[in-house]
Amino acid sequence: MGSLDLPHASSFKGGIYILKTYLRKNPMAKTVWELVQSVDNEKISYDHFFFGTFKVDGYGIESLSSFFMDYGYKIGGRLEFPKNKVQLVWLSPPDIHVPGDGHGLGNGPLPRLVIAELLVDELSPESQEIIRKYLKPEGGKQAILSSTLGSLIWEKPTSADFNQLVKESEYAAWALIHGYTLNHLAVAVHRLKHRLSDINYVQEYFQDIGFKLNKVGGDILNESEDGLLLQVTLASEKVAIEFADGVTEPITASYIEFVQRLVLPQFKDVQIDEIKEFHRREGLEQANANRIMQSALSQHKNETN
Repeated sequence: MGSLDLPHASSFKGGIYILKTYLRKNPMAKTVWELVQSVDNEKISYDHFFFGTFKVDGYGIESLSSFFMDYGYKIGGRLEFPKNKVQLVWLSPPDIHVPGDGHGLGNGPLPRLVIAELLVDELSPESQEIIRKYLKPEGGKQAILSSTLGSLIWEKPTSADFNQLVKESEYAAWALIHGYTLNHLAVAVHRLKHRLSDINYVQEYFQDIGFKLNKVGGDILNESEDGLLLQVTLASEKVAIEFADGVTEPITASYIEFVQRLVLPQFKDVQIDEIKEFHRREGLEQANANRIMQSALSQHKNETN
């Protein structure tokens, strides 16, 4: 693989390449992305991007976070999910302007980043052996290049190895076949200006035109404990993947989510045209992040049921 000419932080072309790759590899998500912009001629904006990694031999969180922190991103918090053998960090974006290029990164603050890593050492010996067989030492240094180009930095797995991993960890299987491609992106509903600025309308709109919405804990609309963070997730599509042994199977692709951050109580009297990002609910909380994680995992479980 070649190298990318990554310029100064204000243009953030690495993020644009990652977004372009996500849209290229996920036709359904691209359709949704285009629909958002077609309704009332809306300008799309992003709440967060979610990546999945393996915590082994330099392939974990730092393989991606170090790149973005060079652009001014800062760690906002860390969360752990022992049941899933996963931990994550979320990064808050720098306050910089990104020139518009038609992909929406210039339509508001840069997206937050959520980077998860699977604790490979806590998996069964069989699953560890499969993962380590593909992830060669030092390969994690090419993580950001993998994400921008949408290509694996290890050999494509066999269908037997993939399906063996699915039995223990849907996360592991998905990450092994998709690599560092965005697991999902979340549209910032609260930054939209027209009908889609209400997450209830978002839910109704996509259901009415035939999209399947994902249920997490039995609910389509998920709400944080304080009621200030709302999420709706569209179920991902399946894409045909040919494995190294020549077997082709339909595998869950990346997906797309909608997030609405409400204004904090102490800023309830701020005029709507004066509301900034810091007036709204920030960050992730354990319960809400767990919903994000369960949503990501449930997309893959649906594939195997």
